[in-house]
Amino acid sequence: MPTRPRPSSGVTIGDVAAAADVSRATVSRAFSRPELLRPETVDHVKAVAERLGYTANRAAQALSTGRFGNIAMVVPDVANPFFPPMVRTVQSRAEQADLAVFLGDADESAEREAKLAARFSPQVDGFILASPRLSAERIWELADKRPVVLVNRDVEGIPRVLIDSSGGMTEGVVHLKRLGHRRIAYLAGPRDSWSDQQRRSAITRAAAAAGMEVEVIEVGRPSYTAGRSAVSALVAAGATAAVAFDDVVSQGVLAGLELRDIAVPRDFSLMGCDDTLAALTTPAMTSVSAASAAAGTAAADLLVRMLETGRAEPERLTVATHLVVRATTGPAAG
Repeated sequence: MPTRPRPSSGVTIGDVAAAADVSRATVSRAFSRPELLRPETVDHVKAVAERLGYTANRAAQALSTGRFGNIAMVVPDVANPFFPPMVRTVQSRAEQADLAVFLGDADESAEREAKLAARFSPQVDGFILASPRLSAERIWELADKRPVVLVNRDVEGIPRVLIDSSGGMTEGVVHLKRLGHRRIAYLAGPRDSWSDQQRRSAITRAAAAAGMEVEVIEVGRPSYTAGRSAVSALVAAGATAAVAFDDVVSQGVLAGLELRDIAVPRDFSLMGCDDTLAALTTPAMTSVSAASAAAGTAAADLLVRMLETGRAEPERLTVATHLVVRATTGPAAG
């Protein structure tokens, strides 16, 4: 009669080594330093370990190798729909590399971000910081201790993945001009956000090149409520169209306009950014696609490669954006 495998707490590295007909060192390397072994050896050892119910002791591995098998990802607002697709792709890539992901929500605060980094640092092998609010100096301090990859923050010498909104924003301005709009508004996000700085610059340049006026309206932390509250300033600006920092803000603007009986797009045209909620609004929102999932994959690939090679190259990868035209943009009223 076949014996049932013992629970993982009772299966040792020696048991796996004996069953796989390899040394204990080979079993240890298969889990902690697989790059040192042939792929077929790693697959064989892990298959035997899974059959026996063996789970590698991460704490013991950290003591012997200095690696924890964990990475940390910190985002400014986990509730913002821009970030979950990015987190999901980072998680998927990390699992392929046999890494666990610690997720931190900085709540749009540089101090909270620093506190999370300090707490994670003793337990992780590296960091992915998405749209970080930390100063460049504090990012460099963290990078001196652990490998760091940035998303949507351009710090020289630190590997980073940048979603280039300028292409999509320029397309959006050209699209609005073709529809007859001459005065538009930009509903801006947090001033310390790299993405907002880039979007402000892109829309200002594109409007100047097109002979259009732009009114910048400060919204601050992007939220549905902030978007709805900005409608008064939007109406006072005399604009016939607006571009919002993200789809969350544009959703609030859409609701605020409806409360004032301003029909979209008959009376007013509206564009979002990131294309996370745009297809779900009524009417469906014109938005700039941001490809956050692709950025997450690229960032995770960079970090995994840094951990595997032990080298940090200051790579700067960009992800292009484009305009997705839907039902909230139309000819300028009047």
